[in-house]
Amino acid sequence: MAYDAVKMKDWQISEAAEENMPTPDQWREKLNLGKDEIIPFGRLCRLDFMKIIERLKSRPDGKYIEVTAITPTPLGEGKTTTAMGLLEGMGKRGLNVGGAIRQPSGGPTMNIKGTAAGGGNALAIPMTEFSMGLTGDINDIMNAHNLAMVALTARMQHERNYNDEQLAKRTRMRRLDVDPTRVEMGWILDFCAQSLRHIIIGIGGRMDGYMMSSKFSIAVSSELMATLSIVRDLADLRQRLDNITVAFDKKGNPITTRDLEVGGAMTAWMRNTINPTLMCTVEYQPCMVHAGPFANIAVGQSSIIADRIGLKMFDYHVTESGFAADIGFEKFWNVKCRYSGLKPHVSVLTTTIRALKMHGGGPRVVAGLPLPDEYTKEDLGLLEKGLPNMVHHINVIRASGINPVVCINAFHTDTKAEIAMVRKVAEAAGARCAVSSHWADGGDGALELADVVKEACQDENDFQFLYPVETKLRDRVEKIAKVVYGANGVSWSPEAESKAKMLESDSKYNDYATMMVKTHLSLTHDPAIKGVPKGWTLPIRDVLIYSGAKFLCPCAGTISLMPGTSSDPAFRKVDVDVKTGKVTGLF
Repeated sequence: MAYDAVKMKDWQISEAAEENMPTPDQWREKLNLGKDEIIPFGRLCRLDFMKIIERLKSRPDGKYIEVTAITPTPLGEGKTTTAMGLLEGMGKRGLNVGGAIRQPSGGPTMNIKGTAAGGGNALAIPMTEFSMGLTGDINDIMNAHNLAMVALTARMQHERNYNDEQLAKRTRMRRLDVDPTRVEMGWILDFCAQSLRHIIIGIGGRMDGYMMSSKFSIAVSSELMATLSIVRDLADLRQRLDNITVAFDKKGNPITTRDLEVGGAMTAWMRNTINPTLMCTVEYQPCMVHAGPFANIAVGQSSIIADRIGLKMFDYHVTESGFAADIGFEKFWNVKCRYSGLKPHVSVLTTTIRALKMHGGGPRVVAGLPLPDEYTKEDLGLLEKGLPNMVHHINVIRASGINPVVCINAFHTDTKAEIAMVRKVAEAAGARCAVSSHWADGGDGALELADVVKEACQDENDFQFLYPVETKLRDRVEKIAKVVYGANGVSWSPEAESKAKMLESDSKYNDYATMMVKTHLSLTHDPAIKGVPKGWTLPIRDVLIYSGAKFLCPCAGTISLMPGTSSDPAFRKVDVDVKTGKVTGLF
């Protein structure tokens, strides 16, 4: 039975559904897991990845389903809601289905966007635990990341205070000669704290650290979070955590976590993060939560580990990519699938009529403010002007060799004529299309979507990467800009081009993935430009090097790794019932 999603808040729906949520023992029986393959964690549990993948290694993989979206409004268009609804719809059809989503950052949860648990009757539960730390992965990543900075800054202090002989005698260290103007890493915190973007550390005496400029980024932007999402096992994680470039010395040579002898301790902090956490929808379909990197500044995917065991455990496995198809799907396509060796069967393109109207020239959408009337009343002219954005994303997915399914994530304000127009254009562009009211109706509202996705999974596809692995960095960026973003070409700042040439000339970077850094609010580098702009050039201002994750990150436009807290943040509404201890006000 669906809950009244109009009258009930998401946290209230979660609280009601949690009364019948399976216990770890019930999950063990329901999912046919061994006693030692499930790790209880209060009312949640982790899945022991290494044991499950070893036992099921000979079992054929299930169908691999990815969920993405058109270019969103600042409110988001419901990818997680669609993923949860699809799980519920397929569950209603009696299919063996499960999924994997990312863990939400505390920054958006306590700011404007709120949690990333979906919504209404298409919600991941228990919502409070999901929204506030879950089983501790982000906290472990923060400790591991900040430990690297502790190791670096302590080393810089000791190297300043002692000569070479004293340094060797007192610390058993060789001099690294860190260049304080070329410290690549900063500190991380899982909140939106704009006052920490640029800081001075080490103020005080000679024993109070090394005084220099430093910075904070949000935790989920850490290279360690990106690394967790793409490793295959604990051994892979251990190796990568030794290769992170923390700074450069005064001769320009990289200083890594291996040089600081901190990679082992970082892995110790992260040892438990290798195992996904098991949650479920409000209709009790299983869904793993693992990793949580942003998509505009990182890979934007739940983990390869979760997908690997999901494809063994379930006949249908649903995974979600962050933001729109130009970012999340592109990285799923050319990075995650290349690393994992997994081949998707179908991609679901989440579409809303309100977002299409925005791309047609509708008024500005501002998170926290009511939607203008244009988005809640029928306007076929505005909608028609915005439909090219959906078609563009359909074509991006089709460029990978996959025929997509367009999911019209229905709102009660959508009219029959508007829905018919979207369906007609989607089908004319070569996509299947389904209307889904999962937010309001749960699995019953997602039956058409479930049927269409199941049908699409039977299609043979010719999945191919956008570029071969030997393609040079600048050629990769040119291909992504033209095919995925619709740009005429790419312009490089002198600094970025110089760095790109250096990277292309060094063979050790040949197998690094290309991880574009770009706004999610536009196909371009400018978040204010909507629709499908023509005749523009993508500017690249820098290339970041993530040597642990093996990412080269060309930066288009200005992206802050530390978002700011708004004037009306969500934390104002969050509280605790002191009689029951339950959290209220999350959304």
